[in-house]
Amino acid sequence: MLSISVEVEKETRNLFQMAVQRRRRLRAKMQSLVVGYTKEEGSDETTTNFMESLMGLLRIHVKRGVNLAVRDARSSDPYVVVKMGKQTVYDHDTFTKDDKMGDAEFEVSSYIEALRKHTNLEEIPNGTVLSRLQPNISNCLAEESLIYLNDGKILQDLVLRLGNVECGEVEIQLEWIHFPGSKTF
Repeated sequence: MLSISVEVEKETRNLFQMAVQRRRRLRAKMQSLVVGYTKEEGSDETTTNFMESLMGLLRIHVKRGVNLAVRDARSSDPYVVVKMGKQTVYDHDTFTKDDKMGDAEFEVSSYIEALRKHTNLEEIPNGTVLSRLQPNISNCLAEESLIYLNDGKILQDLVLRLGNVECGEVEIQLEWIHFPGSKTF
């Protein structure tokens, strides 16, 4: 009995270490990515000049996956790959090829419109719903999506139904991070 628990403990520790390494690699990639920016080769543009040209960052917080398809023997270890205008969920395998677990697309235009329209956030009560998006055949929304004010930030919660798979939803939240002194919409 002792040897089994030790093996389980070792396996759990190995899985945890692999997850930590994966998260570190993802953070390193995220720090190096900026949507819509390409530095010209040979350019000596400084980080300061680059930061001055930014309007802000769109944070996409993946809250959770619900009823995701099982792609391994007993379970799956899903992760999200965010592409411009597209979200794809994969089952990340250490020793075999990743198995696609669905995809979903969503538009950020309504969210950006709310950011442009509501500039005096101090005048809007906390919790105010600024806009509502309904699920329909042209989007992947599983339920109504709210754009609302929370603690001085405009947020949007989305529940996306995954396509090209038998089941699954991904819950995400959009948040705009404005850089002080940067351009506005």
